[in-house]
Amino acid sequence: MPTAPGVREARGARVVKDSCPRMNDWTPKLNPSVDLRRLPLNAEEGFVLSRLDGHTRARDLPALTGLPQERLHDILTRLVAQGALLPGAEAAAPVNTVRQDPTQPQARAASTATPADARGALSPEGHDGPSLDTRDADPLPDTEAAEAEDEAAAAEEEVPEAVLGNFRKLFETRLHALPEDQRVAMAHGAEDPELSALCFDPVPAVIKAALENPRVGLAHARLIARHHRNPVGLEALVARAAFAADTGVRRFLVRNPQLPAALFRRMWALRRLMEHHKLTVDRDVPESTRRTARELLRQRFATGPAEEKVELILNTEGRALGALVGMPVDGKTASLLCGRTYRSPLLVQNLARWSAAPPVLIAHLLKQELVRRQPQLRAMLARHPNAPADVKRA
Repeated sequence: MPTAPGVREARGARVVKDSCPRMNDWTPKLNPSVDLRRLPLNAEEGFVLSRLDGHTRARDLPALTGLPQERLHDILTRLVAQGALLPGAEAAAPVNTVRQDPTQPQARAASTATPADARGALSPEGHDGPSLDTRDADPLPDTEAAEAEDEAAAAEEEVPEAVLGNFRKLFETRLHALPEDQRVAMAHGAEDPELSALCFDPVPAVIKAALENPRVGLAHARLIARHHRNPVGLEALVARAAFAADTGVRRFLVRNPQLPAALFRRMWALRRLMEHHKLTVDRDVPESTRRTARELLRQRFATGPAEEKVELILNTEGRALGALVGMPVDGKTASLLCGRTYRSPLLVQNLARWSAAPPVLIAHLLKQELVRRQPQLRAMLARHPNAPADVKRA
């Protein structure tokens, strides 16, 4: 029988406010099915929501927010009752003794699954380790790990729009009207939510003062990277090495239309080739930054490690070669490319269109079973300037 909303909210509140020790081990997580913009959140509740990343336990939130533990517990309890946070049953199952609904067989099966079952679900062939298949369509391990890190970082970076709206509204209604020198003085010693609101200030002097505030953290740095529109303020942000190294800060900076090209070059000069390529095709990145990324991609391809070049070619199925016209490869890169079996027609076509493809690679591709079965692929390779002479004559 369906449960009334009021009953669900009461159960959620009972889970997290059962006792302080239990709540300390609870990990607050945003409720993805609730639109925070429709909830009657006050500034304090919005501030606490902006500090939740889905991984920090309640016991660590006082140090992160600066709020007393009892006051923070009351705020979290209200957020659960309003539906903004998921109840603590799922997040704190090892600590909270909450009865499992017997009508949920999937939850029961998941709780009784063995490690072997989990490994079997992850690996259809029953292998615990990574696959050793060398098909050209498979992503390389380093790329898979990097993409997983990017996805996890993106999940942690997301701040609810309702919370951002609260900070912006606070700045526009209360702080923006103050004189600039007063806002600078306030930024030096402000606490949240005022400190987060000052991150929306368009004046670089205020941003510099906020960055000197001992309470400033990654959440404030990400707000500045995302919303500040003055290159001077962005320079001050990147001058802090801890902030410049953060994935979220870099992600928002490259999407900022006021990011100077020189600053972007300093930040991305030593990044992997795949990261450069992703920026060149990311529609959320301004065209000026994508143009600089294409220039850096060509420079890095000329001097980068052979393994990164192979990773770029294989994981994009040769699509990245369109931005690398006329860029030759060294002997090690050619050797690594010749050590693989090719099963992707798209990759072979893109390599055949690449005028700088070395002769040994063209000869290797002509021996592939895929090329032997498809005459059009063999014809494309035969027309390549570096194709063997006997193939051209045939």
